[in-house]
Amino acid sequence: MMSKFVSKVIRGFVPCACMTYCVYEYVGDIVVCSGPSMEPTLYTNDVLIMERISVRLQKLKKGDIVISKCPTNPKQNICKRIAGLPGDNIRNGLNVTTIPYGYVWLEGDNSNNSTDSRMYGPVPHALLRGRALCKIFPLREITMFTTKYA
Repeated sequence: MMSKFVSKVIRGFVPCACMTYCVYEYVGDIVVCSGPSMEPTLYTNDVLIMERISVRLQKLKKGDIVISKCPTNPKQNICKRIAGLPGDNIRNGLNVTTIPYGYVWLEGDNSNNSTDSRMYGPVPHALLRGRALCKIFPLREITMFTTKYA
């Protein structure tokens, strides 16, 4: 009797777990923001829905808000805006950087308080985790994100 119950639980749990993993890994996720680098667009504890499909299909645009692994600390995720795509020339102080193929230039909206590509240079596309679709919390500030630099 007990083995039939365990068998039913496993048959129900395994497909559910597989589906959940696939959605998380290939479709999207929920992200909680931390830090001041994207203020006033995003604040600490804002909750975002992130989709992964645009990154996989390399369909990102200038102005998209993305979540990436930090180039200097792979245990940390960062949330920044794409300010440059491959082939773009970016002026950073007195220097001009041409973004190579397979890289993007990321900057926080709060330029006075953001560690971003101005510090560590172009970011490999492989470090990008997803694109922010919308802010869902706090509820009074639900926002769909559109491209800032059209």
